[in-house]
Amino acid sequence: MSTVPYARPQAGTELPPPVVVGASEPLVSVIIPALNEARNLPHVMAALPEVDEVILVDGGSVDDTVDVARRLMPGIRIVQQNRRGKGNALACGFAAATGDILVMIDADGSTDPKEIPSFIAALRSGADFAKGSRFSGAGGSADITRLRRAGNRCLSTLVNVLFSTGYSDLCYGYNAFWARHLDVFDLDSTTEADRRLWGDGFEIETLLNLRAARARLQIVEIPSFEQRRIHGESNLNAFTDGLRVLRTIAREWPRRRTARAGAHRAVERSR
Repeated sequence: MSTVPYARPQAGTELPPPVVVGASEPLVSVIIPALNEARNLPHVMAALPEVDEVILVDGGSVDDTVDVARRLMPGIRIVQQNRRGKGNALACGFAAATGDILVMIDADGSTDPKEIPSFIAALRSGADFAKGSRFSGAGGSADITRLRRAGNRCLSTLVNVLFSTGYSDLCYGYNAFWARHLDVFDLDSTTEADRRLWGDGFEIETLLNLRAARARLQIVEIPSFEQRRIHGESNLNAFTDGLRVLRTIAREWPRRRTARAGAHRAVERSR
């Protein structure tokens, strides 16, 4: 696997005028999981570049998140997730999307929508999976703590050893990929349950990265700058979510070894 940095747009640059997309151009869907983000959506929506489809996946907001989204963008698609957690919201959004390229961003303003063209450019240049990184090139973060940074570095190193990857940032939720690879991630968007299934929480970010690597997709890292949440408080917990990431690595690693063993047996049988 190779990781290639792409320069992100300069902060504060003006968006280009809308471009008429030809029939041969890939359609782009942006998926935004949201739970009580009514105050943040105006900032996020205002920064979105021209795309073909925007899907807001609502997690049962008790504020006017859905009404604000529809007022700001009358053509937006609203999807209600069927379980709880960010991972389930993304799974539901991915399943509903009609675009050729799927982009995932956060509704709290921490991921800059103006960086989306860099992710799309990477995919159009041959990548299968464009992975945001706060620790590559011009990337950075105004939000991450020293504890989370150290934990991320340790977890990234572990994954790089076990999965032969070159990730600089394992736990970041700004990614884009071709929709034709959606089956690689094996996400459940149909089961209704009162509890979370595995992958429904913040571990989704690690799970996507690991399964992309296990499937040997062509992965590139895109330098990205993480802003502070604009309004409200994050549901992220450095300790408990860190443990879930560690469990995700443990759960995904045996599958990779099994796949290798199966491939080896198939080669032996063919001789």
